[in-house]
Amino acid sequence: MDIPKTYDPEKVEDKCYDFWMKGDYFRAKGDPEKETFTIVIPPPNVTGTLHMGHALDNTLQDILTRWKRMQGFDTLWLPGTDHAGIATQVKVEAHLAEEGINRYELGREKFLEKVWSWKEEYHQRIVDQLQRLGVSCDWSRERFTMDEGCSRAVREVFVSLYEKDLIYRGNYIINWCPRCLTALSDIEVEHQEEEGSLTHIKYPFAEREGHIVVATTRPETMLGDTAVAVHPQDERYRGLLGKKVILPLMKREIPIIADEFVDPEFGSGAVKVTPAHDPNDFQMGLRHNLEQVVVIGEKGKMTEHAGKYQGMDRYECRGKVVEDLEKEGLIFSVEEHQHAVGHCQRCQKVIEPLLSKQWFVKMKPLAEPAIDAVKKERTFFIPPRFTKIYLNWVENIRDWCISRQIWWGHRIPAWYCPCAEVIVSRTDPEECPQCGKKELEQDPDVLDTWFSSALWPFSTLGWPEDTFDLRHFFPTDVLVTGYDIIYFWVARMIFMSLEFMEEVPFREVYIHGLVRDAQGRKMSKSLGTGVDPLEVIQEYGADTLRFTLITGQAPGNDQRWRQESVEASRNFANKIWNASRFVLMNLEDYEGEKIEVNETLSTADRWILHRLNETVKEVTRLMDEYALGDAARVLYEFIWGDFCDWYIELSKLDLYQGEEEGKRKARAVLCHTLDGTLRLLHPFMPFLTEEIWQHLPLEEKGKALIISTWPRHDEGLVFNEDADDMFLLMEVIKSIRNLRSQLNIHPGKGCRVVLKPSEASATRVLLQGKSYISQLASVEELDIDSQLRENPEQALTSVVRGVEVYLLLAGLIDLDKEISRLEKEKVLLEKEVSRASGKLSNQGFISKAPAQVVEQEKNKLEEYQEKKEIVQLRLEELKRAKGWEN
Repeated sequence: MDIPKTYDPEKVEDKCYDFWMKGDYFRAKGDPEKETFTIVIPPPNVTGTLHMGHALDNTLQDILTRWKRMQGFDTLWLPGTDHAGIATQVKVEAHLAEEGINRYELGREKFLEKVWSWKEEYHQRIVDQLQRLGVSCDWSRERFTMDEGCSRAVREVFVSLYEKDLIYRGNYIINWCPRCLTALSDIEVEHQEEEGSLTHIKYPFAEREGHIVVATTRPETMLGDTAVAVHPQDERYRGLLGKKVILPLMKREIPIIADEFVDPEFGSGAVKVTPAHDPNDFQMGLRHNLEQVVVIGEKGKMTEHAGKYQGMDRYECRGKVVEDLEKEGLIFSVEEHQHAVGHCQRCQKVIEPLLSKQWFVKMKPLAEPAIDAVKKERTFFIPPRFTKIYLNWVENIRDWCISRQIWWGHRIPAWYCPCAEVIVSRTDPEECPQCGKKELEQDPDVLDTWFSSALWPFSTLGWPEDTFDLRHFFPTDVLVTGYDIIYFWVARMIFMSLEFMEEVPFREVYIHGLVRDAQGRKMSKSLGTGVDPLEVIQEYGADTLRFTLITGQAPGNDQRWRQESVEASRNFANKIWNASRFVLMNLEDYEGEKIEVNETLSTADRWILHRLNETVKEVTRLMDEYALGDAARVLYEFIWGDFCDWYIELSKLDLYQGEEEGKRKARAVLCHTLDGTLRLLHPFMPFLTEEIWQHLPLEEKGKALIISTWPRHDEGLVFNEDADDMFLLMEVIKSIRNLRSQLNIHPGKGCRVVLKPSEASATRVLLQGKSYISQLASVEELDIDSQLRENPEQALTSVVRGVEVYLLLAGLIDLDKEISRLEKEKVLLEKEVSRASGKLSNQGFISKAPAQVVEQEKNKLEEYQEKKEIVQLRLEELKRAKGWEN
């Protein structure tokens, strides 16, 4: 029954996970009689590694899953990985480049073979990492976004939306990455504030002297201008509408048009219009039937339509255009200008708005039901403030560009015939239905990764087939995810689920924040601010990592990773282990007798049963409210404080000094309390708790903690009066300990104490708990006297809850020596306070010293002042005890 002296996470964790897997405890049973609880994992990128965000996300999901499983739900946590189109292809291409190979040399088929091999290798790596964290996913149901079933679902959705005219192909301004060579959706573009230039250019009138001035941050795009626009109500330009200007450098005439999009307050009130290179200009061009001139190509180089600038890099061209305009005297002014510049989320290159033929999803018809579902709280965000963020985006949504110019992903199921027929089909067509030709060419593009991810809650359960899992486990109960992908993923899952399942995909969305470093910076390997969760697991164990993450968690908020928190969690794990070892050592030959709840139980026994019962109630309430961090902190306080520091120490009286009956009851209460504690703590620290629980002498022997029953609050174990009595005893014990610590008295040295209670009820409690006070406060002689007329001489005093506490000093310390020592310490502290104060009042020091040094000096001053106050209080106490005046 005994466990090793020290806790070794590595040995315990490997053994426990193997035990759970062999026991098949993670598998959802599919019991139609049981209420279900379902979570689908946000699928990590198949080529990724576990970072701290994954660790937090999966810890939260695992806590909820283990808790619901213990509550008796038919619980499914469905795992899987995402093919991560662009991210994976970029990595494989980089790997091939090291061997001097590019994908075009290999060809599509051979390249995809390489990617599948890469996927198999890295898929197992991410699964192994998740298992080291302790996730209790149903691995028998694991999915991959490009497995056969998910691929069939993707094709069915694409074809269905196409048949409903909700998917179309057309020319449109898209976000283009010149590095990844693919289109990006709006939310795959990260905007960063950058310092740039606003160049004001003169566009000469074609038919008379003079010019109109326009301003641009991208002078190279002027080569593709096809109009100048002004606001129709702008009186300054009313006479110029319909006139023409000469496009500088290109020498072609372009019209002056009126459009309400133009802001007359910005710059000169006139703007250049480049339909092929700006989304707003594109829309303006459609309204005015303007030509679309593409002057920047897919690789960020100028095209043949850029004239003499053809072949130049876009930034090189920018400089050359400004230089040439200056030579012709057409620069009106150049000013510094800060503006937001879009970058590719994957490679951080500046994106280029390009005119391109792409596939799009019409979002407005899909958005309306998704808005309604959230407004009516069919899906509820936790915390609720994220509802507004979701609605703001969905209500202003634009059509979704879903085609990507890469090879890894779900290939678009569209084929082109030489007769111009476009065939979109659930199966690969053999011939054109229009002309009968067999020379069909499939669209080379693949779908945006988020297209398949949007189907994840139902495609993973077997849709479009009518499977048992789909009927039993859908809709899911909660989605756990970060606030950074509400747009990317959460909204799109709601769109697709409502369209194809006529139901929301999940009832609740638990939003968590980011894990930042100790200074609040985003974790990044390149910046040196990243912390590898696997290294934390290696050094401290998975339970320590999990508990550190969860105790820092509040829904929707970022949290900081602090090393001291990791060490505190490690110490907590050791505390539990050592306390459990003590309990197990005292349960030899214990046969698991049931506790008889009656007046023969000691005050301490009834108190700890009451406190465990209240902790069950509070932890369950907090978990119901998704306050998982608060629930963990409540457990920490109960385990470390009530159970370890108090009850275990109190139980030693019965275990080692009491009669056999008291010993029997103490053992029963210890076993019951440890059992209940381990059950409550299991979702948070599964490895440690399972290992200890397996050694407990329980009726459930042979089972596993992971499938044991979650504790329930029991009205028969509410002992409010005993709790109040115990609280008084604890306050008195703490008061005596504090008085002893003021004099630096060794914990093992006995002392004499007099207690003077002011009420009869307090007298009763103190007399009943006399042995507790003596044991836990190292009191040799304890006198409880409510009729005490004269206060004891030479004593330190305090008052708690109407009880006067006197620590008698005679024979305990030499008062004169202690007063002399404290007087000397006071003088030294006064000198340090004076020195630090002088330093901080020196403006030269404040202005020249590094901020960190100044802060350290301030902290020192505060510390010296606090110590001085403590020493002063001790001196006053001792002088009063000796009968001296201050």
